[in-house]
Amino acid sequence: MIPIPLEKHPERNVIRLELRQNVVLKEMTDAERDELEPHLLIVDCGKGDSLLHQGVHEMEQYFVLDGILKRVVTNAEAKEMILRFADQRDIETSYAAWRLNTPTPYSIVCLTKARVAKLPMAAWVAFLERHPKFKAVFEYEVMRVMSEIMAHTITLHLLDGPGRVHRFERKHRALAERIPKKELANYLNLSAETLSRLKQRGKI
Repeated sequence: MIPIPLEKHPERNVIRLELRQNVVLKEMTDAERDELEPHLLIVDCGKGDSLLHQGVHEMEQYFVLDGILKRVVTNAEAKEMILRFADQRDIETSYAAWRLNTPTPYSIVCLTKARVAKLPMAAWVAFLERHPKFKAVFEYEVMRVMSEIMAHTITLHLLDGPGRVHRFERKHRALAERIPKKELANYLNLSAETLSRLKQRGKI
């Protein structure tokens, strides 16, 4: 994974169009884009590559251009829990940990081959401080994601296996067929065998 500055990337014009579709960046003016772009590095990642490691203090802001990322917590026994998936036009961040001055509580890993635009969290926060409108948009998105993760965690306790699958398919229809079954089973706290059995029995 060798980061390339946006202005030097051979596909920079396509990437600029993709950035214009991002959930946080889509309302930017040309002047605001010109201010942000010099900070952006483009990274092409392979499946399984880690963008952010759990427990570090050095943080970055990510804008997903292509592919799917997963936010993951790992315990001391290396058991993994997937908290969320981030798709094209979405963001990934450790903004809350940055604000609290704590280590990152999770990793960000490429579920599939992916392309992201990234910049150091310090540069992103400085940009937000200069542009309160985007700070509000970004912080709303961060809170929406945290709320979504909390709702998912509650779902794991309140719904049975088929209920969890149906909720995911309803909430994330565009992702449902693109996530490997093993990863989806992990996210739903099911075994891959149970997920397959539910499908075979017509429960999902």
